[in-house]
Amino acid sequence: MAIDPRPSPGTLSVWAGEPGRLDTNATQVPVVHSVSFGYDNLDEWLRVARGEAPGHNYGRNTNPTVAAFEQKVRELEGAEAATSAATGMGIISSALYALLSPGDRVVSIKDSYGGTNRLFTEFLPRFGIEVALCDTTDHEAIERQVAAGCEVLYLESPTNPTLKVVDVARLAEAGHAAGAVVMVDNTFATPINQTPLELGADLVLHSATKFLGGHADALGGVACGAKVTVDRVFHYREIHGASLHPMAAYLLLRGMKTLHLRVARQNDTALRVARFLESHPAVASVHYPGLESFEGHAIALRQMRGFGGVLAFELQESSLEAVGGVLSRLRWARLAANLGSVETVAGPPATTSHCECTPAERAAMGIPEGLIRYSVGVEDAEDLVADLERALGGLGG
Repeated sequence: MAIDPRPSPGTLSVWAGEPGRLDTNATQVPVVHSVSFGYDNLDEWLRVARGEAPGHNYGRNTNPTVAAFEQKVRELEGAEAATSAATGMGIISSALYALLSPGDRVVSIKDSYGGTNRLFTEFLPRFGIEVALCDTTDHEAIERQVAAGCEVLYLESPTNPTLKVVDVARLAEAGHAAGAVVMVDNTFATPINQTPLELGADLVLHSATKFLGGHADALGGVACGAKVTVDRVFHYREIHGASLHPMAAYLLLRGMKTLHLRVARQNDTALRVARFLESHPAVASVHYPGLESFEGHAIALRQMRGFGGVLAFELQESSLEAVGGVLSRLRWARLAANLGSVETVAGPPATTSHCECTPAERAAMGIPEGLIRYSVGVEDAEDLVADLERALGGLGG
């Protein structure tokens, strides 16, 4: 008997988590707002509450709408299990606190997302957890720190906001040799462009608020991986209480139906915009994995199917004042602390990814004040290029 091939990411974006026959014969996943779920007899209720039978007991733990969202991401990432949280940082912190204990050690990179970095520098050390942060592109240094012993190796690729790329397969091998759980934040790439589990990662994390939802109208986070690992994250999250709201789950589900279309368009547009910026005299450098001149381009070619919809560029006049001038002249961009949406969004790390950090802290991470993070939407590329040309022209070249 022939085995059906695995559906393509485009088909999974539409159908995963949404079986042919839904409750009440709806064609869209219903939003279930009920806080609790009732049963006719105690025996059935007990089996569900103990996890011995399918079903739901209490909304802080699980919910049908949320479960559909988790399944959609799980299938796209090719994972055995998935669990969610109210925000991206909710799932990141749940994963770290679920898998680390006092006396443990975590190895990561210096320029991870600002909220994640705060966990590493401010919160985990308060609980007696040792943190070693390495230069992101120094794979040998990361491997040395991992070999010295750690329980978790936490990676982000591409990084936010400098788009640095790490060799996930190489570092996952090093992590496993040390007995570590390897986590990868896949927010920038999305499962359309990159599937870290296939590269050896144990747990994949997303801020679903960004590309997965794609419409800047719902917060959420999700983790995917082996069931034994995801169950630990779920247990911490259900007790900690940062549950994903069913309405947010519905909005994320709706947004994900066009994920493959949006990401394909954003991949193409971002590369075109990056090439334009690379040739502009007012731009000192462009950070985008799709550029042949980018340091991590060769690694990105090996492990990514597309280079993503976010790029960053540094102005020749590297100051917040210059950044503010360019941003104020943009017509086709929201100036906001978000990314991955259908409209273009732009801003500096000082107000977006690393607003929690001081200028000195950002500099130590290799994040200059004159950097602009630019997340392309689904507008026509020609209009975005013309908009940037006009905005950069105000700097006088």
